[in-house]
Amino acid sequence: MLSIKGFKKFFYQGMKSRMDKLNSQLYWQNHCIIKENERLRKKAQQLNQENQALLTELKQKLSKKGRSHPDHGSCLCSTSNPNYNNEPRQP
Repeated sequence: MLSIKGFKKFFYQGMKSRMDKLNSQLYWQNHCIIKENERLRKKAQQLNQENQALLTELKQKLSKKGRSHPDHGSCLCSTSNPNYNNEPRQP
């Protein structure tokens, strides 16, 4: 027969074992999340650099286009684009 003291020791050892297992699982999940976060951060930085390069390229093209047509400017909105037709199209 198991005494109360023996039962408590058995119970707490079982709890410690389960807690250690859970702690190990959580540690591994955290490790995986950190690695995935690092991967995504690098990808975001790469995409941001590509976006900045494309934006610079676009600004340069618009700047060159604006210099070749100084009377029109680089804005393509309806108020400054002489080729813009606000009237509905006829089928």
